[in-house]
Amino acid sequence: MKNSVYCYLLFLLYLFSCSEKIPENTVMQKDSIIITPDYANIVLPCNIAPLNFNIQSEADEYLTVVYSSKGNKLLARGKKVQFPIKQWKKLLEENKGDTLYIDVYLKKNSQWLKYLPLKNQIAPDAIDNFIAYRLIEPSYVTYETMSINQRNLTNFDENVIFSNRILAKGEQGQCINCHSFRKYNQTGDMQFHVRQYLGGTVIIRGDVIQKINLKNEHTISAGVYPSWHPTENLIAYSTNDTGQNFHTNDNQKVEVMDSKSDLILYDIDKNEISVIADDPTLLETFPSWSNDGKKLYYVAAAYPVGINGNSQDIYLQYDKFQYNLYRKAFNTVTREFSSADTLFEASEYGKSVAFPRESPDGKYLLFTLGDYGNFHIWHKSSDLYLLDLETKALSALTALNSSDVESYHSWSSNGRWIIFSSRRDDGSYTRLYIAYFKDGQAFKPFILPQEDPDFYGNFFKSYNISEFMTQAVSVSPNELANVIQKEAKPAIFNNSKEKSVAKQKYDGKENFYE
Repeated sequence: MKNSVYCYLLFLLYLFSCSEKIPENTVMQKDSIIITPDYANIVLPCNIAPLNFNIQSEADEYLTVVYSSKGNKLLARGKKVQFPIKQWKKLLEENKGDTLYIDVYLKKNSQWLKYLPLKNQIAPDAIDNFIAYRLIEPSYVTYETMSINQRNLTNFDENVIFSNRILAKGEQGQCINCHSFRKYNQTGDMQFHVRQYLGGTVIIRGDVIQKINLKNEHTISAGVYPSWHPTENLIAYSTNDTGQNFHTNDNQKVEVMDSKSDLILYDIDKNEISVIADDPTLLETFPSWSNDGKKLYYVAAAYPVGINGNSQDIYLQYDKFQYNLYRKAFNTVTREFSSADTLFEASEYGKSVAFPRESPDGKYLLFTLGDYGNFHIWHKSSDLYLLDLETKALSALTALNSSDVESYHSWSSNGRWIIFSSRRDDGSYTRLYIAYFKDGQAFKPFILPQEDPDFYGNFFKSYNISEFMTQAVSVSPNELANVIQKEAKPAIFNNSKEKSVAKQKYDGKENFYE
């Protein structure tokens, strides 16, 4: 009912704006008005939801006019500027590739002032209609209210895919994490983990939903960070023994790190686990398939001298762990991996790599680069970098980076848009930013639009692990809950390659930090 009333009011506002007159005899100002969120000098998708904003100046009256070379102008009264979705979409569709102008008029002491127009470019390239993400309290141990949500980027519709609260009972809490899709959910294939109560890995393939137990005596843990193979029924996982320590004299607050980690491959059809990488001298993690499925990217760090996975003081050496970037070739017929190829030895430069993701055209690899470790969502040194896979040229995406944390990121299916996490607004809450990308260049990012421009000032949760989708997840929370309540099906371990180090067997610990 509330949405219907809101839409009706916006429609009345639009009808009023059609007859609204733009002020005459204005006094032209020499500068532009400041608006929040900052929607100026950006490239926006031709199908994005309205960029609603607040005007950061006091006045007696406000009038905002949005227009381009074609179509009707959109007019909005008030300090809080909100546009009707239907008319906004029509304006963008008619002006693909053109400039979108925002004129702001303020009336002070009976005189209308006109400010320099804010200018944005309307890209001819659409953005995927949907994204999925976790919403989580920005704390260190609280996860009871966490949920995996999906949002329609062409409007403001949002709904819960699954929530911790659906099945939790008193002290029997759940932690859902690491949602992942095959090929932007084009085939309806998704997975996520359920930790603790009723734990297991939920794998959705169209209408078929299973809960799998990926724990076994040969691996460090159950599956953690996932990556779906684009064409085969395979998922690459890391297995990690992860812990956290708190800083007493550091503004980064907490350190999350692995004491052990390997890579495994799960064959969905065979319900079988095999080893990808388990070098006892390395910490291998964050697997990520290339878009043709013939290569697997990942990062790995060597233990500092005198340290191993069982060392008592391993967490005191947190800033000595630096991850390099690797790639293994993969044969889809034999299901065999080649030896590792080093793509970027970040440790030689005193840096550490995380989250490698190949662009849809296979030309670039996007990742974060920080001073140490791989849990870069807590590292202020973490920035986004781009590796040209043909020339091997490495460059910082300065248009996207800030003085605070830039971390998890995802490409759109057409490779024209990047969504990433950032703490640039206040240093504590992770927000989602979107940026245009073309020919190796990234453009100024903008925060995920919301219906109410005041949204972020009143929303006390962080966004985590944003993933583009071409279609929404159609499975309901109740359907997922029915499967999660069932016993998990144990995966079979392929004994053709035993673990190289017996001490790295699963110890019963859960991984809550991803």
